[in-house]
Amino acid sequence: MTTHPPAQESVQAVSVRGTHPGYMPGFGNDFETEALPGALPQGMNSPQKCNYGLYGEQLSGTAFTAPSHQNERTWCYRIRPSVRHSSRYARIDLPYWKSAPHVDPDVISLGQYRWDPVPHSDQPLTWLTGMRTMTTAGDVNTQVGMASHIYLVTASMQDAYFYSADSELLVVPQEGRLRFATELGVIDLAPQEIAVIPRGLVYRVEVIEGPARGFVCENYGQKFELPGRGPIGANCMANRRDFKTPVAAYEDRDAPSDVTVKWCGQFHRCAIGHSPLDVVAWHGNYAPCKYDMSNYCPVGAILFDHPDPSIFTVLTAPSGVPGTANIDFVLFRERWMVMEDTFRPPWYHRNIMSELMGNIYGQYDAKPQGFVPGGMSLHNMMLPHGPDREAFEKAANAELKPEKLDNTMSFMFETRFPQHLTRFAAQEAPLQDDYIDCWADIEKKFDGTPGIK
Repeated sequence: MTTHPPAQESVQAVSVRGTHPGYMPGFGNDFETEALPGALPQGMNSPQKCNYGLYGEQLSGTAFTAPSHQNERTWCYRIRPSVRHSSRYARIDLPYWKSAPHVDPDVISLGQYRWDPVPHSDQPLTWLTGMRTMTTAGDVNTQVGMASHIYLVTASMQDAYFYSADSELLVVPQEGRLRFATELGVIDLAPQEIAVIPRGLVYRVEVIEGPARGFVCENYGQKFELPGRGPIGANCMANRRDFKTPVAAYEDRDAPSDVTVKWCGQFHRCAIGHSPLDVVAWHGNYAPCKYDMSNYCPVGAILFDHPDPSIFTVLTAPSGVPGTANIDFVLFRERWMVMEDTFRPPWYHRNIMSELMGNIYGQYDAKPQGFVPGGMSLHNMMLPHGPDREAFEKAANAELKPEKLDNTMSFMFETRFPQHLTRFAAQEAPLQDDYIDCWADIEKKFDGTPGIK
């Protein structure tokens, strides 16, 4: 059995100045925050001289000319401009972190797949060295598609920082607690929460309680946004006020450090002589956030039929095709089932979208055995899937009274693109080779006579 280092309870000893812990509520808001009084200019973005001798620097998440309702940028007032570094970028190798297009000729992605939790290693792993890519989809160079990863983290990044020029990251913890110390503030993240880390934002990841394991959706395309509720109206699902963006907090520290950049699927590193987390004040709408999924308010059928899983969408990243997402992040949590004369679990189906699921805790109602916390499954586009025999028989013969699905939280990364398995997913991760056998004993019930069998 694989062992892992003891849990790390302490984080890197750094003087973080500001009002951490603290968060501002709202999703996509225009925020303003300062860690020192008067550090944030008022009435303008770029004064000739900023207070405290700070430098003004804009971080743009969209093109300058994007429509105003989609335009995202943040003005930062920092101790040093981020362009200052003491070495050229040098290529480094992170062999387990893959980007699309990545099609391994020795790996077959066509099929139904399920994995047990990826075990922790006996070596110290940071956010970068502990990332394990499971699937890729689309093309990082044309900024469409995604990748899905498992992270295994047992060690904090020490004088080391990272940002992705390729992608926005949606982080879904399953075990342990992490701290994301970013340029714009600090996010502490635990299971049942998610975090969204914007493209281009510099951060360091520390272990608060380890070992830590979880899932990452790397979004190459348009940013995640809240789905349109349509006739549902103004409330329920994920509400804007429950998303939390960190207040300003900064480090004024001179120390030999390095910054790793993910750019077009490759990794490069440069040396700097200070902490880059030196933003004393900022304002704008391009910022990280976190969300507690226990605040997600599901809606569903209250008379008959099982609704489409899209009704449980938390966040969506649009594509160029209306109504067809680059990525949907879908949550299946505790809820009541009250439908009459209805097969209540998810039905059998084939889908133009590719579905990668992960289990955070508890039991998923469509597959009571085998899909365990920390595990994953993949049902690629147009491949049939659905309940195993045990789940079908139980649901088909159950007394249809109001029933609470309790102790359950699973999610889905759903994309319009086929998801290609990596060699790690196919050969190193704990793949359940007998997964398709869960449908092998489904009985033929048709006998040619009328009536319900």
